[in-house]
Amino acid sequence: MIAAREAKRLTDEELVRLYITTQSNYYFEHLYSRYSDKVYRKCLTFTKDPLKAQDFTHDIFLRIIMRLGSFKEQSRFSAWLFSITYNYCTDQLRTTRKKGEVPVESDMDWADECNEGDLEALEADRLQSALGYLTIEEQSLLLMKYQDDVSIREIADIHNLTESAVKMRLKRAKEKLKKRYMEALIFWAVLIAKLIAWLKLHK
Repeated sequence: MIAAREAKRLTDEELVRLYITTQSNYYFEHLYSRYSDKVYRKCLTFTKDPLKAQDFTHDIFLRIIMRLGSFKEQSRFSAWLFSITYNYCTDQLRTTRKKGEVPVESDMDWADECNEGDLEALEADRLQSALGYLTIEEQSLLLMKYQDDVSIREIADIHNLTESAVKMRLKRAKEKLKKRYMEALIFWAVLIAKLIAWLKLHK
């Protein structure tokens, strides 16, 4: 068995190979320690309930350990893990929540290697509100791409889609997001204008 200090320097994929080869929980524990907090925080993003997020995290890692043998390294382990996380949360919430009711954290990093600064320009509070109008699937896709930095190719491989299909779904989700954002912006601008006009009349 590899020493703990050396195991910490191994890549995720190397740890997966060692776990599959030896079936030793020692190597899976290192993967768990690397990602359990990240998975928990993503579950909390969807549930807004710490206890439910803990339950989701536990169930997700049970799925991970059962499916490690199917990980073919067509994508990074982290991309594969986050895909399972989002799919699990989506499945759990789809039957209990209406479309658009899943809250999403506002402190996201929407940086994109494609120079799509339009999303970065959106104000966090209105962005959060606009995200609430997207379906769980649309939110998950945007989070994978812009928060977790999962590439188009990786998303396509994970979900058995073509890259063009992934790009189209992302494009539609972003357009829907920006439309909702602009509607909210116009609403508040009109409201503020009316308030200013009312204050001038009552001076």
